[in-house]
Amino acid sequence: MPVTIAVPKGRLGDEAYALLKETGIVQKDIPKDSRKLILRVGEGIDVILLRAWDVPTYVESGTADIGICGRDDCLEHDADVLMLYDLGFGECSMAVAAPGSVTCEELFSRSYLKVATKYPNIAGKFFSSISVQAEIIKLYGSVELAAVTGMSDCIVDIVSTGQTLKENGLCVIETLFRSSAGLIANRASFYRNPAFMNSLTSAIAARLKK
Repeated sequence: MPVTIAVPKGRLGDEAYALLKETGIVQKDIPKDSRKLILRVGEGIDVILLRAWDVPTYVESGTADIGICGRDDCLEHDADVLMLYDLGFGECSMAVAAPGSVTCEELFSRSYLKVATKYPNIAGKFFSSISVQAEIIKLYGSVELAAVTGMSDCIVDIVSTGQTLKENGLCVIETLFRSSAGLIANRASFYRNPAFMNSLTSAIAARLKK
């Protein structure tokens, strides 16, 4: 039975796939013009190509044995998976941001906030932890626009360079956690095939330390 690895599409996926190739476990390139979503890339190794958002779901369900995704996606899904290794790339922060005229003390002293985010679970848990009642507005596009237009008091979103916030008059009020890409595994898959999982983790760690 092949081992299935869930790899995200896009820049994070390109870096992840290159790392898997360097270990020798993945032996084939993905054809640039291919529209296939499941590919045999090595002896007994299949790769499925997904949106990064969906990787934890596929791994938790056992449809994929292993996956590469950001810590932010795992926490938002509250995914019951094993974190095997922090890969260190795709670094960013999950943060609360608001218009530049608002201070941290002023924002968090309010009893009620409207919060726009792509991460409703993370946002809801944070504001609950500081005893602030928050109306969570789930968005899929440019979250910053909600705070700029006044639809929300603040946003909770991933911040990389902070340039988009700056150009839209927003600034970070609170950093919730740091996130980077990680190697995750389905629990049953790990205990069914620990030798392979440990071998892959060791090979990846060795490549990253070079």
